[in-house]
Amino acid sequence: MTQQAEPHAIPDEATEDVAPGTARTTARQVAHPDGFGAAFCASMAALCAESVVAATVGVLILLSREHDVLPSGVLLAVAVSLGALLLVVLLSGFVTAAAVMPALTLARRAAERRGRPGGWKWTLGAVPVVAAGAVAVFGGIAALGSLSPAHPLAYLLWWSSLTAVLLPAALVAGAAARRIRENRPGSVARKVTRNGAIAWLAVGAVGATVYGTGLVNVYEPPRLSGSDLAGTWTDGRGGTVRLETHGALVAKGLDNYVWDGTGKDKPKDCDGSGTWSPLPGKGPVQGVSMRIGSCELARDWSLTGTEKKPRIFHEIGKPGSGKKYVLTKVVKGGHGGKHRHGGKHGDEGKQSVGTVHREENEHRGESEHHGADDQK
Repeated sequence: MTQQAEPHAIPDEATEDVAPGTARTTARQVAHPDGFGAAFCASMAALCAESVVAATVGVLILLSREHDVLPSGVLLAVAVSLGALLLVVLLSGFVTAAAVMPALTLARRAAERRGRPGGWKWTLGAVPVVAAGAVAVFGGIAALGSLSPAHPLAYLLWWSSLTAVLLPAALVAGAAARRIRENRPGSVARKVTRNGAIAWLAVGAVGATVYGTGLVNVYEPPRLSGSDLAGTWTDGRGGTVRLETHGALVAKGLDNYVWDGTGKDKPKDCDGSGTWSPLPGKGPVQGVSMRIGSCELARDWSLTGTEKKPRIFHEIGKPGSGKKYVLTKVVKGGHGGKHRHGGKHGDEGKQSVGTVHREENEHRGESEHHGADDQK
């Protein structure tokens, strides 16, 4: 009678002489022969860590400067943060697929052609090449869309910035791929995530200490009264408005942005008299309301700047465009500052100085004219 072995006994006997971890190692190497998955995850983790830490530093710096883009309220801030984090994850995956992995492929193939093992030095040489290609492609598309290329220094700045962003992610991804190929334990992506979280907590702790101890103060709009708003305000390009203490105003060359029917606001000069009133907030004034009937100007201006150099502005174009029309109060011994954010004029500062000098010359001419009449 022939004795048959049980089905589960044959594999055990066939693999008696095999090392305990060989079967699992072989399966792992077949599933991930080149470490692509580990490299992709490590790159995404590095890019996310870079973005979160950089964004935290940017917010801490922005808190001490003039800003009106940060959300107010805890729930709104949490919602914006979660949305931004999701966007960062999606962008990190796109950048990894479009730039980091091609850089690793280029480094590996260059090393193979030279007959040398791939390493971090090859990655250092491949990243700038891939960054240059990305700038050439996207810069060319942008130039075709606007029908005008950017300044050569702008392309150099984009290339250097992109190289600085891609380099840590590419080095981390290359290390993760080599770890898989060499069958070494541990996850590079997990270590990068942990170290990134520690760096983020450290940056947050430093920022909280700096603001909490009063070394740096959070920016607040100037605390002005209604009488402080009276005076001459200029846009730095010849447009002025004088606010009288009794609530009247006189405008000369003030830009009045009117919807042109094509989706853009085009400015028209506004000359004439009207009225103004302060917009009260919880305590100090928050802005100015202006009404000029001759040019149908009806605007509410928000207050910003500092107590020494107050400014008022209103948004131009679509909500959230970031473009503003700004007026700076003319102060004795000072000049109007920069004014139309995102505007098309490059000599705003020079024209602002010229506006003040022109007003001084007019007053000086009037004084000399009266002096000559007295002598006569």
